[in-house]
Amino acid sequence: MANLRDIRRRIKSVKNTRQITRAMQLVSSSKMKRAQDAAVAGRPYALMLADLLDSVSQKQSLSGADFQHPFFEKRETKTRGILVLSTDKGLCGPLNTNLFRKIYDEVTESAKFITVGRKGTQFIARSQRDLLADFTISDKADYSEIRPLLKLAIDAYLEGSIDTIEIAYPSFVNVLVQEPIIQRLLPIVDLEEVLKQLRKRTAGESQAQEALQDSREICFEPSPKAVLAELPQHYVKVIIHQLLLESRAAEHSARMVAMKAATDNASSLVDDLTLDYNKARQAAITQEILEIAAASAAN
Repeated sequence: MANLRDIRRRIKSVKNTRQITRAMQLVSSSKMKRAQDAAVAGRPYALMLADLLDSVSQKQSLSGADFQHPFFEKRETKTRGILVLSTDKGLCGPLNTNLFRKIYDEVTESAKFITVGRKGTQFIARSQRDLLADFTISDKADYSEIRPLLKLAIDAYLEGSIDTIEIAYPSFVNVLVQEPIIQRLLPIVDLEEVLKQLRKRTAGESQAQEALQDSREICFEPSPKAVLAELPQHYVKVIIHQLLLESRAAEHSARMVAMKAATDNASSLVDDLTLDYNKARQAAITQEILEIAAASAAN
């Protein structure tokens, strides 16, 4: 009977675990929908801004005024500046592990890191890399929350303490696939890769495509030079915020999938334990019948 009690306790324990993972799956599903909607909503604006900046950088002039900006100046890369977008919590499958493995394999030279998320901070500390600062951002990832992060990264680049600004993040491909990417933002040398990714993500959004095909002339106020002086910095801020939204959508998708797998595994384990329990109970009943029959025969 002790064996039956142990099996009953295990069944109860696994059922409790299944209830928890099921609740976490539902919560992650709700958060994923909001994060995905926020990421999708920001893609058309980021695409149009990147396309505008690409046109300006190729022409290098507008209305006879030369366009120069420190973000377009090529410099020798002595120290890379990498912004790591990770999660605060675990239970999201291999999302963080894949991202950290990519950083470990591809970032071998001198680099300074800014982290978003507790997991990224722990990774940088364990690997004994140079950490400039770490930030905690809520699930909403409002633009106001990342202003200190943006100021720190841009100031470090302008001061020369870092020679690049790169973003390491899990890209949201779909609910089942999150791809780790290290994307360079500064210096702005070639926007084609950024435009390629943005166009791929907004391929089905007619609003963005119509905006890119707009052939009308653009009027700048107060002047083209004044507007274009602020455009590159605004572009960097918008892209960082957009990639943060993408990483949030990837996080909640990965956690939902991981919790669904845990719930399914718990259900399978309950079925197996229930079968073992029934077999053990049947064996115990058979043994008791045999003992009663033997006792009757002896009398």
